[in-house]
Amino acid sequence: MKISIIIPCYNEKNTIDKIVQAVRVAPVEEKEIIVVDDGSSDGTQELLRTKLSDSVDRIIYHPVNRGKGAALRSGLAVATGDIVLIQDADLEYSPEEYPLLLEPIMSGKADAVFGSRFMGGRTHRTVFFWHMVGNRLLTLISNMLTNLNLTDVETGSKAFRASVIKTIELEEERFGIEPEITAKLAKQRARIYEVGISYYGRTYEEGKKIGWRDGLRALYAIIKYNCCR
Repeated sequence: MKISIIIPCYNEKNTIDKIVQAVRVAPVEEKEIIVVDDGSSDGTQELLRTKLSDSVDRIIYHPVNRGKGAALRSGLAVATGDIVLIQDADLEYSPEEYPLLLEPIMSGKADAVFGSRFMGGRTHRTVFFWHMVGNRLLTLISNMLTNLNLTDVETGSKAFRASVIKTIELEEERFGIEPEITAKLAKQRARIYEVGISYYGRTYEEGKKIGWRDGLRALYAIIKYNCCR
């Protein structure tokens, strides 16, 4: 199976080279690497246009910053693989663990697989207690409305059967895309699996971007896409 790996990035000049090289050597036989630069202004675009232009299959440039959801839509629109895998550009999720995400889909058991930061015995960097509390609360509310038993609805590590994710009309511009995807997969009665993954969380000094406003938007998205559609 061909795997399309979408890497949304925004101002990641310190990590984009490392993540592209890690994805290139990831244990996947046939892969398509798509980078979506979401209006970076820190030198990321220059790296993509020069050093990394021959290292990926497709680069899409947004003229202005629109958000992770918009970047994922742009990547999905050009992905040609049988499976679509999302890889954040900040090194928090390891490409070495792609086989964990892909196995339930490749074996025919799942339509979508979420990599959970809160299950399993893999390595985790311990940062941001209140982020963890917020993630668990959002996951609880999402589960109550979807009737799923996920442990990490806000994870950025996800893989999908392309024929499933491409039929979903995604609307969220920023990080609300995560609960939106979950809600719409649940309404389609898609087969969703979770696997435990490693997590190397960043601090804000190291470039972490998600904040409390994104948490509020995620809560709004949970209610909107579960109760109002």
